[in-house]
Amino acid sequence: MTGPTTRFTELLDGRPFALDGGLASELEARGHDLRHRLWSARVLADDPDAVRAVHLAYFRAGARVAVSASYQASRSGFVASGRTAAAADDALRRSVALAREARDAALADGAPGPLLVAASVGPYGATLHDGSEYRGRYGVPHAQLVAFHAERIAVLAAAEPDLLAVETIPDVDEAAALVEVLAAYPELPAWLSFSAADGGHTCAGQPFTDAVTVAASAPSVLAVGVNCTDPRYVESLLRTARSATSKPLVTYPNAGGRYDPATATWSQAGIVPSAALVRSWAEAGAVGVGGCCGLGPDAVRAISAALGAPTR
Repeated sequence: MTGPTTRFTELLDGRPFALDGGLASELEARGHDLRHRLWSARVLADDPDAVRAVHLAYFRAGARVAVSASYQASRSGFVASGRTAAAADDALRRSVALAREARDAALADGAPGPLLVAASVGPYGATLHDGSEYRGRYGVPHAQLVAFHAERIAVLAAAEPDLLAVETIPDVDEAAALVEVLAAYPELPAWLSFSAADGGHTCAGQPFTDAVTVAASAPSVLAVGVNCTDPRYVESLLRTARSATSKPLVTYPNAGGRYDPATATWSQAGIVPSAALVRSWAEAGAVGVGGCCGLGPDAVRAISAALGAPTR
């Protein structure tokens, strides 16, 4: 019987594969209003069927990994919105279960496996609902970041995902806190992916090589990458990452544009990665390629096709 690390390692050791796309932006495209402090976590708590349907759509488009809807779910965020800490934990566990149910449905429908479930671990700033996940430099002590991530990861790990998708991390300080937390889960594989301001720096302005070096120092981090970043910067960032680590790389950029925290909307540039661009990322070292905000099932289907993977 293979465990999570073996399943993820086998996927990383094979040909380049498609990840899923933006979950929140696809929920919006399907008519859900996410202008709420809890963002997609509100839909996770109140309309789980909608989240399951998005995961299934991505699997049918060729994604080999579903990233759960836990990105912004936290005890502090739920309490600030008038809900309870227990409800936050329920939502975290439900996020993994929903992705697993979608995976099972996709396999039963004939999707080629293996298909994996990644529990999303978003940045501290995502729970503040002020856009600080694209700035970093929160001004909070290291111990506070460690405690924040430790309580969420403990709940997610207990839900038994195949891996953790530690994503959209804007600065090196938060990555260091996460590496400390991940040390308690040596058997649970992860990727750690950063958001970037340009072709060589994190959103907090630090050299991307420093970020990658910190992320790759965690033994359970089996892949490092960049996500929710303008596609125009991705190739440069991947090549920079390759110079700092030999670990596999993943990337799932957004559609360009900037996030406006006042309106909780993107001013989208509308960039859909071309087949040539996707292949250039694979040539730069990306094993997993997908999409983030603004890139939905059609984009994932195109990415999968560019990588030569089957879709439905």
